[in-house]
Amino acid sequence: MSGSRSAVSVFDPDLADRPAVARLLDFADYEAEVPVHVHRRGQLILALHGAVTCTADDEIWIVPPDCGVWIPGGMPHSVRTTANARLSYLFVEPGAANLPELCCTLSISPLVRELVNRLTGEVLDYPPDSHAARLARVTLDELAAMPREHFNLPISNDPKIRAIADALTLEPSDRSTLADWARRVAMSERSLARLMLRETGLTFGRWRQQLHLVVALRELAGGAAVQTVADTLGYESVNAFITMFKKALGSTPAQYFTQRRARLPGSRTGKSKPGVR
Repeated sequence: MSGSRSAVSVFDPDLADRPAVARLLDFADYEAEVPVHVHRRGQLILALHGAVTCTADDEIWIVPPDCGVWIPGGMPHSVRTTANARLSYLFVEPGAANLPELCCTLSISPLVRELVNRLTGEVLDYPPDSHAARLARVTLDELAAMPREHFNLPISNDPKIRAIADALTLEPSDRSTLADWARRVAMSERSLARLMLRETGLTFGRWRQQLHLVVALRELAGGAAVQTVADTLGYESVNAFITMFKKALGSTPAQYFTQRRARLPGSRTGKSKPGVR
């Protein structure tokens, strides 16, 4: 069971004056819902265990095991985790590294993951000429070289779109039609279709497919079998899921992850994760 304390009460990263500081949080000790808040510093969120979704910049960002969500300083955001989640946070002083100015998902190499985890054991006011300072510098240099991914889903502040997004994020296998959702949110089907397109830039069908891709990429990156992911998303067969995946991303799941690993600086293309084909 999650603790009763909010994770934002642990410490204030904006009080630190070093280029980068890191902390490790086990959400068995904290509330799973971290309400909307903002930091002066940029923030990288890494999931070591469990699942985490972030809401920022009118989009939902899902954090797979080998990726991180980058949230620039000054960007209001909220976080929702599973009770078993363990997260590493890296807080970066504005201008300390050449990092994106917008929210995004970054691939994270094993080296960067280990550097961030190592930095979580350092005090926030480590000496500028210390080993910790050198670790922070290498971490930022490596992080700036990480490629971007597409683990995000456009939403909006509209309460009806947000309600649909929350429900389908929790139960992505729900195959309710646009007409079904229109009845649930007390709108006509035509009005909901217009609202979805205006608020997200996507039709309902394309938006739900993007949700399925985001969830699929998270689960596959975590080592889930294709059959398991197809079942989670409510597909009638593995082939139907793979066809959707290939049509949307241009490759099968195995090809996608092989190509993604090859893009990581210093990586070597290896075998696919178990169950990914």
